[in-house]
Amino acid sequence: MTQEPTSLLPVWARAPTRRPKTTRRHPLHLHEAAMEEEGADHRPPSSSSGGRGFLSGLCAAALRRKPISAHAAHAASSEGLVRQLGVFELVLLGIGASIGAGIFVVTGTVARDAGPGVTISFVLAGAACVLNALCYAELASRFPAVVGGAYLYTYAAFNELTAFLVFTQLMLDYHIGAASIARSLASYFVQFLELIPFLKGHIPTWIGHGEEFFGGVVSVNILAPILLIILTTILCYGVKESSAVNTFMTTLKIVIVIVVVFAGVFEVDVSNWSPFMPNGFKSVVTGATVVFFAYVGFDAVANSAEEAKKPQRDLPIGILGSLLACVLLYVAVCLVITGMVPYTLLGEDAPLAEAFAAKGLKFVTVLISIGAVAGLTTTLLVGLYVQSRLYLGLGRDGLLPSIFAKVHPTRHTPLHSQIWVGCVAAVLAGLFNVHELSHILSVGTLTGYSVVSACVITLRWNDKTTSRRSLGNMSIWQEGVLCLVIIALCGFVAGMCYRFSYAIAFMIIALLIAVAAGFALQFRQVYVDPPGFSCPGVPIVPMVSVFFNMLLFAQLHEEAWYRFVILSLLAVGVYAGYGQYHAVPSSSDHPHPAVAYHGIPSEAP
Repeated sequence: MTQEPTSLLPVWARAPTRRPKTTRRHPLHLHEAAMEEEGADHRPPSSSSGGRGFLSGLCAAALRRKPISAHAAHAASSEGLVRQLGVFELVLLGIGASIGAGIFVVTGTVARDAGPGVTISFVLAGAACVLNALCYAELASRFPAVVGGAYLYTYAAFNELTAFLVFTQLMLDYHIGAASIARSLASYFVQFLELIPFLKGHIPTWIGHGEEFFGGVVSVNILAPILLIILTTILCYGVKESSAVNTFMTTLKIVIVIVVVFAGVFEVDVSNWSPFMPNGFKSVVTGATVVFFAYVGFDAVANSAEEAKKPQRDLPIGILGSLLACVLLYVAVCLVITGMVPYTLLGEDAPLAEAFAAKGLKFVTVLISIGAVAGLTTTLLVGLYVQSRLYLGLGRDGLLPSIFAKVHPTRHTPLHSQIWVGCVAAVLAGLFNVHELSHILSVGTLTGYSVVSACVITLRWNDKTTSRRSLGNMSIWQEGVLCLVIIALCGFVAGMCYRFSYAIAFMIIALLIAVAAGFALQFRQVYVDPPGFSCPGVPIVPMVSVFFNMLLFAQLHEEAWYRFVILSLLAVGVYAGYGQYHAVPSSSDHPHPAVAYHGIPSEAP
């Protein structure tokens, strides 16, 4: 048994035992091998000297990258996660994460401003999400053996600190979002109970709706933590069982939406679609920035990489298939609701239910309520599932305590990570009115999407074959990263100009600078095709994705920006005090013993 080192130096600063490299590379992974060799330039040299300064050591550790070796992707073990999810389950996983009660609320809320043009808003937002989905699909196919999603891709493409920052931003979104959804689900559940005559008006508010104490600082809700405990228990029991629950609830939700659409088609009055964009095209674009977040969730499929039966084939299908299904459902609901009732008469809280009630179809409103409950349940279930897999990835890499890396030997679930996630959500949902924090959400999502799109570009670079000279003291790789940063900043500036109605000249200047950086990426970098699914139009598609994501970032509430800065500073502090000293050194010849991969079934390229 290996003795735990007692030195306070980071693990990468201790003198290792040198071994000759004898690993043989598979031809499909030659670029990963080249990336690993190139990444060695960004990892700190081993040294037995203890005189390294704290800041220099922190910088050296932060710049480490994680090479994903060929043999690690095909290693097999009797412990760890198991591959039980087929393409059908993956598609339903993405739909379950994306479509919640929002399909019955957001559609009508945005239609109050955009009119029937809300349909175009959903199409535009869906098109923007397709760009992100294509990037996720390529990386999910490229790294099909390990969990981690956006965190893993960032670790491989950029560096350790950036990956940890992406994780923290995503995790706050997930934690607050899970607690908020749990409280909404508890409220819906109480409304169902109050349909029973002798219970109506007799259920205390602290059971499901929440009762405030200490001037609103504390808002007690008993039912929300109970629902979280039930779902956490299902997830701990096994991925097969939790997938079965998600499949049933998501199928029920889809069937209800389809029934609602067909019932509403016969009540459509086409005159309600005129004018189609009563407030102009700008209101449609503004609506697209709002409904963009109704599609968020397809990235959950990427986090199931280690549990997919044929990940290189099924993950891209699951990501893109679930997104396209969501686009069709949203567009159908929008056309029906704006055709049934004039958009000016749509309600704010339950527009779809109110539209059917106005037509005398009371039984459809009951179906809508059931569909909303099913939607909230699947969204919450998948959200808890994704969080535990992200914690599992960081536990394996040493950036979090090793207890998060443990997988139950018979259930094959990250038991400790799943319980931790459930407990955090239960505490937040049981004691605080997290609905008020909704304006600081979506920061992690947009950050993750932007970085994933950038990862597609950087992982395609082949610096070893380029003959172009770098600018000044920068390497070709650094020059490319600088161009990506410029594109992101230009997107944010353009978004600010749009939000505050600045002169259009500023937007044009920002766009021209972004185009110039894009030309540099297109013509000064050499790109290689990856194995598996390939995102089309690289680097153009990922660049447009980064630009649009940052444009949306500028539309968020100002408190969301403060949250981004403060949480990033806290994450750097946690990394400096813990992560840099405990991170497992990346080595293709000596994979971390805690990482237990189940081999990928042989697939035709």
